[in-house]
Amino acid sequence: MNEINELVKKARILIEALPYITKFYNKTIVIKYGGASMVEDNLKRSFAIDVTLMKYIGLNPVIVHGGGPQIGELLKRLGKQSYFVRGMRVTDDETMDIVEMVLVGKINKEIVNLINQYGGKAVGLSGKDGRLIVAEKMIMEAFNESSGEKELIDIGRVGVVKEVNPDVIKALDEQRFIPVIAPVGVGDDGSTYNINADIAASKIASSLCAEKLIFLTDVEGILNEDGRLIPSIDFNTARQLIESGVIKGGMIPKVEYCLDALKSGVKKAHIIDGRIEHSILLEIFTDVGIGTQIHI
Repeated sequence: MNEINELVKKARILIEALPYITKFYNKTIVIKYGGASMVEDNLKRSFAIDVTLMKYIGLNPVIVHGGGPQIGELLKRLGKQSYFVRGMRVTDDETMDIVEMVLVGKINKEIVNLINQYGGKAVGLSGKDGRLIVAEKMIMEAFNESSGEKELIDIGRVGVVKEVNPDVIKALDEQRFIPVIAPVGVGDDGSTYNINADIAASKIASSLCAEKLIFLTDVEGILNEDGRLIPSIDFNTARQLIESGVIKGGMIPKVEYCLDALKSGVKKAHIIDGRIEHSILLEIFTDVGIGTQIHI
């Protein structure tokens, strides 16, 4: 009898998912893949299975991955010190070569291979392929306390997204492939730029008018003043929580990128805990979800 009850529970889960499968059929879901979900073996398998399942039931997942810790580890092994300004890695020419090697040559191919092992059809891209991510040099300002004036800081080959050309993504979607994108951009002069993966995911989601933008993180989601998870929040309330200091630290830029995407046509944005197995499926296909949903 217990076995039958377990089977009934599984059937109910499938029934609960059905309205969401119908609603999101043929819709684009952009996922920023990072944090623990890229490190722990069980979470990597869970992620690969999730996106493969999404594709088979008719959704169009698009993966944008990071790789900061892996880049930092290789730089350390090579005896090269890492420096950051406002969370951005200072990237000279030599560091840019290493960044591209790690993101495009190693991490991207590992993700593609893992998805393919679980039955998906993944294809690896960088922002240089098809001029997917056209970038320009980031100009960063800082306040000089000595002079009392603002001054420009050169952080090297760090770029901002100038334009996204999503034709290559659309072509892959139509052929039932899963695009896996490394956040490396190309300038008008052919220069290579290191792009923050959160920014790249937001801009790519906007260019595709995606149904959802999902950030996999190492936190539950957005928390209120009491430290409790906020399951759903609208655009204006999220802005107010930033201004009041409830949303703080590293969560501020993630929420800002979500809000930028919503302003540009993305239907909903989600910040979820990637440390939970099958977190993407739980967020998209269940009534309650597990993270924070941000909407207009």
